[in-house]
Amino acid sequence: MANLLSHLTFLYGADKAPQLYERAQYLIVGYRGQILGRNAELTERDSILITYGDQVQSPNERPLQILSAFCEQYLANVVSGIHILPFYPWTSDDGFSVVDYRKVDLSLGDWDDISGMQDHFHLMFDGVINHISAQSKWFKAFLHNDPQYRDYFIAIEDSPDLSQVVRPRALPLLTTFNTSSGEKRVWTTFSDDRLI
Repeated sequence: MANLLSHLTFLYGADKAPQLYERAQYLIVGYRGQILGRNAELTERDSILITYGDQVQSPNERPLQILSAFCEQYLANVVSGIHILPFYPWTSDDGFSVVDYRKVDLSLGDWDDISGMQDHFHLMFDGVINHISAQSKWFKAFLHNDPQYRDYFIAIEDSPDLSQVVRPRALPLLTTFNTSSGEKRVWTTFSDDRLI
């Protein structure tokens, strides 16, 4: 937890960090029982499998059903939870360029396949709310200047110095898109399809 305090100090300053640190501790203690299903310290039983929904496959069967069956058979006494990486409909970046956060990619299965796993494991998912596909309804609404989605994406005006931005890819940081109000340069950290 000491690392958390130093990170909070770096991000928010020495004045705000102690209060944020106390709030974080309160939340961790308060939710631990809900997350773990008991009020206990973490143990080796609390290990989590992190996997893509299609990591285990079998012909003519939904990958999420196969994953569930595999985990029940081989991992029931090994891990207590499964963290499924993005399983939403997507257009690029192995699921991280989300088209619709409310749906399960049909090639993987459906919500029933996911909810069936909770009988044996705690479940965790990547919300991926900081990434979205250029093919999503949200971005298309942004391109049409829909006021509800106007602030969902970062459009850069003028020519600010972005040379100090550090990121995991060498692709251009900004991508130009045609919108109903003219061209806009939009922040695309990872690719021209994976926004934000």
